[in-house]
Amino acid sequence: MTYQPPQFNPHQQPTSGQPYGAPPPGWAGAQPPPKKKRKWPWIVGGIVLLGVLGCVGLFTLVLGGTAKVAGDLDDNVKGKNAAAGQMGKAATDGKFQFTVTNMACGATSVGPAEYGEKAQGQFCLVDVTVKNVGTSAEVFSDMSQQAYDAKGTEYSVDSGAGTWANKDHSTFLESINPGNAVNGKLVFDVPAGTKLTSIVLHESTFTAGVRVPLK
Repeated sequence: MTYQPPQFNPHQQPTSGQPYGAPPPGWAGAQPPPKKKRKWPWIVGGIVLLGVLGCVGLFTLVLGGTAKVAGDLDDNVKGKNAAAGQMGKAATDGKFQFTVTNMACGATSVGPAEYGEKAQGQFCLVDVTVKNVGTSAEVFSDMSQQAYDAKGTEYSVDSGAGTWANKDHSTFLESINPGNAVNGKLVFDVPAGTKLTSIVLHESTFTAGVRVPLK
């Protein structure tokens, strides 16, 4: 037999000791329905979390890509990505074809004795022919070129000394049209007694370059 809780009748006469209109003993009354848990805060929170994770992932990807590009450019400048060339033979990087024909070291000055350029150590002059093998005009910059000794020490071009050394040659700062070539000297101011073993020639700092041994 199933237990039935007593039904409350407000008009029923109270039992002894019970206030009038009070529910009978054991009557719990109607129970309110359980509250439903709201799902939308969790949904919104999940969307926000996914958005944050997506932004972090995108930022990491961009940062990683930027770091890689910067690393590649640095490797280009240092000649780590350079192709192998040979003195006296043409080698191409980008729109330029380079031919290194000679190197001479030991000069302490270039230009007129009165107002020329004096070396901190000694000047090494590298003779180079630069030909434009592209389809549009391009400017050759000596600032993108580096020389190295046997230990891998890097030396930059002395553009001021190069101005005096190239006074009788086509200037490297002029635009070179497709098919044309210029001859000139790249000048490096290095410590006395230093022996340069290679030069890395670039169309620009964005290209890998070509490494030519200096013999």
